[in-house]
Amino acid sequence: MSILIALIIVCGIVASWLWYRAWHDDNANSGRKEKALALILQQARATADETTRALETSGTTDVDVLTEVVWRRTEAPLITYDTSRREFTAAVAKSTLYDEEAILPGAGPVKVTRCFVFSYIHRTGQAWTSQLSERHDDVCRPSTDIGGKVSLALTQISNMYAEDLSRAGIQKGLDPTGRRVYDVKSVVTKGQAVTAFVLVSSFEGAADQCYRFTRPLGDDGKGSAAVPASSC
Repeated sequence: MSILIALIIVCGIVASWLWYRAWHDDNANSGRKEKALALILQQARATADETTRALETSGTTDVDVLTEVVWRRTEAPLITYDTSRREFTAAVAKSTLYDEEAILPGAGPVKVTRCFVFSYIHRTGQAWTSQLSERHDDVCRPSTDIGGKVSLALTQISNMYAEDLSRAGIQKGLDPTGRRVYDVKSVVTKGQAVTAFVLVSSFEGAADQCYRFTRPLGDDGKGSAAVPASSC
């Protein structure tokens, strides 16, 4: 009987400890998650301010140049421009990691993501202004999808033979099955580089973005780059 009582006491202590650890870990992880999300928001606000200053000091009204200014700061794969409103809109998902605590093995870094839409407006005779809004993850999915497709396209173009860097050659290389995910609009060779304007579409055609791919004519394709453009 004494052994049974001892076992009951031990089991009770273990259960209490497990409950406490679960409660402690849950609270600790919730706090870490909130801090990680707050950090993403803080960084997004800083990005919005930095981009506004860069647009203000750019000294140009060229939409392509301004699109690149927005892209280099926000890293948004999808950037649109409303001519009537003189407004750029950039959608991008921002992520960070935090370490999660757990009793069982397998705990470690956890990724959290927030979807942001940056808006930059330039009224006649006024300075650039910005607006940052957090949106549902669905809003950023087309942008994220386009970003992934652009990375794949850049790798493909970088690895192509120089003699295949024609409009037909690049179209075949990027879209061999004819799904029209990539639509090569034009290809120009100037000096020692090839420039291709490609319309990249997201899943189910929810959105598309023109990209300017630049590929040096060297066989290794080193130095190739992809930058969003206002139009193709």
